[in-house]
Amino acid sequence: MNAPFKSPEPTEAPLWDLSDLYLSRDDAAVETDLERGRRAVSELGALQGQLITARANPGLLGERLDQAIGLYEQATEALGGLGAFAFLAASTARDDAAANGFEADIREKLTAVSTPTVWLTLEINALEDDEIEAALAADKGAAKWRPWLRRVRAMKPHELSQELETFLAEHGPIAAQWPRLFDETLAALRAKAGKESLTLAEALNRLSDPKAARRKAAAEGLSEALGERASTLALVLNTVAADKALEDRWRKFKRPADGRHLANEVDGDAVDAMAEAVAAAYPRLSHRYYALKARIMGLKTLNHWDRNAPLTAARPRTFDWKEGREIVLDSFSDLGAEFSDRARLFFDNPWIDGAARPGKQSGAYAHPVTANRHPYVFLNWMGERRDVLTLAHELGHGVHQTLAADRGTLLADTPLTLAETASIFAEGLTFDRLLAEASTADRKALLAGRIEDGLNTVVRQIAFHRFETRFHDERLKGEVSVERIGQIWLEEMGDSLGPAVTLNPGYEHWWSYVSHFVHSPFYVYAYAFGDLLVAALMETRAKDPEAFTPLYRELLAGGGTRTYVEALAPFGLNPRDPAFWTIGCGRLERLIDQFEALV
Repeated sequence: MNAPFKSPEPTEAPLWDLSDLYLSRDDAAVETDLERGRRAVSELGALQGQLITARANPGLLGERLDQAIGLYEQATEALGGLGAFAFLAASTARDDAAANGFEADIREKLTAVSTPTVWLTLEINALEDDEIEAALAADKGAAKWRPWLRRVRAMKPHELSQELETFLAEHGPIAAQWPRLFDETLAALRAKAGKESLTLAEALNRLSDPKAARRKAAAEGLSEALGERASTLALVLNTVAADKALEDRWRKFKRPADGRHLANEVDGDAVDAMAEAVAAAYPRLSHRYYALKARIMGLKTLNHWDRNAPLTAARPRTFDWKEGREIVLDSFSDLGAEFSDRARLFFDNPWIDGAARPGKQSGAYAHPVTANRHPYVFLNWMGERRDVLTLAHELGHGVHQTLAADRGTLLADTPLTLAETASIFAEGLTFDRLLAEASTADRKALLAGRIEDGLNTVVRQIAFHRFETRFHDERLKGEVSVERIGQIWLEEMGDSLGPAVTLNPGYEHWWSYVSHFVHSPFYVYAYAFGDLLVAALMETRAKDPEAFTPLYRELLAGGGTRTYVEALAPFGLNPRDPAFWTIGCGRLERLIDQFEALV
């Protein structure tokens, strides 16, 4: 599968090798795969109208559905690798105009090739439910596509004419230039911290430095840098929101988040209930914890740059790459050899880009590419405890993606409501191992770190969601000024963090580096959703670890074939019960209890 690869020094974070996809931007295989996609789309196009003409014949309709969806998947796989390669390569070189230009060009070409497939979902949704059910019953090949058809059918009330759907598809690459501007603006950002010039990733990492003066300098430098770019980033955010609102209006979505809820196969009321439950728990969780932390650090209140600071000025333990690797693999083995073996593939092959460097975008992700290829993992390794947990998180995604790959590209695709399950679960396992192996003196710092990760994943993401909801609601009435965006941000962050955290001048601009607001509106609640869901799963595992593992493997291997309600049923969990969401909040509250007992 891979060319011979010489491993880097075991203590150093690796660079990935994308040659499993393409050797370079000039690789002849780029055009070969574009042509392969064109052929699949052309074959699919020859079937246009034939689903409708077969609607009275269940056997024939089933046969044509299987053929059409199979061709659609073939086209998706031919083109998906190209899109992944362009994105992966550009994400490590946001300061390289050629890499970013190639990504934009590929996006336009993929759109041009794939847009003629718009008719397929429209024609499927022109059929009646009983006609589709009869076809699936009559043809086993068609029956396997039932989960994908479920998601297609859910969109039926919101579909437009073929002309408008085609226009929106062709408009996509143009609209994507706004996120590109966002990425390139932040990639070029440098925060002045004394004599240093820090990238965004370095500045954010510096907020965990044991020295208060270094944290303050990085935070103030980042506030200044973000403030200088706030008007540009506000224009991007306003434009993305306006573009989304226009499409939402045509599709007759009642609220800005409804399209995301539909894609996630989750009821918006359930998301609202979750957000309200977390907001109601702010005083018991974040407000209480940050007050404890301020007292431990001898402060009346925490500055916002102290929120993730170590509890003492002593430098916390750092980890080299080899140590991080072994901790994560040992944690995965707690679920069984298959889980650690699948995770080990990412280390044994050049599938991880971990080294932080200028031009590389901030953050972390696991990209599934397509089901007939392997995933890649991206992070910015600094050797901190949080980096170990981030590595576990992204490898959780990677293992999930490899388990679901047998379903094929269309059925492996997992709604966000389940997509964060394996990643957050892997984080939890890794933390449990770190805590179990820690000395008594280290337990307090580890508990603090885990609590802060929980607050960042649940409380902070719900605060992001509430900010995003308010911003989009106001954008419906007109452009929202930089000052007003900052005001909404301060209000929501202030409510979530509580009176023990001071939001210092300049913090009003910190909304502007959150990429999900631009790249994936209303994505952020999925993190809280996933964390609370995983908390319930971990409570279930504690009762019977041996019985849990095969059920958990089945959940992950199912990909997107089941809704989150169906996927959790074998565990005896019902996420439609409001009490379900209190399990995760209660688990986090108990960690704070343990922490307080050590103070």
